[in-house]
Amino acid sequence: MGVVHHANYLRFFEEARVRWLEEHDRPYTYYLEQGLHFAVTRAEIDYRHGARFDDRLEITVWLERVQGASLRMAYAIGCGATHVAAGATEHAALGDDGRVRRIPRSDRARLLALAVETAGS
Repeated sequence: MGVVHHANYLRFFEEARVRWLEEHDRPYTYYLEQGLHFAVTRAEIDYRHGARFDDRLEITVWLERVQGASLRMAYAIGCGATHVAAGATEHAALGDDGRVRRIPRSDRARLLALAVETAGS
């Protein structure tokens, strides 16, 4: 069809989220070393305009919400002046054993500050 397959937008979100953590907080490996994983519990995508194979996409991501054992990231995808898609992912913090685990207080406080500082950017 000449457009990016809809499932790829979730991959774009994942890559943007990992890069956001590296640039604004800590690398994802920091959390893995603590035995903490962020499992996707919900994904939302609003498609506005189909991206083409060779389009250069710009993805904006921000931390929207942090709670005791969860967080929510939001995304906007554009191509030049065209708004391609928007969405969000929600994540549960899990331990190595797969059980829900609270985000450590110091990490949660740092992330909460980032949610305020980077909202919409």
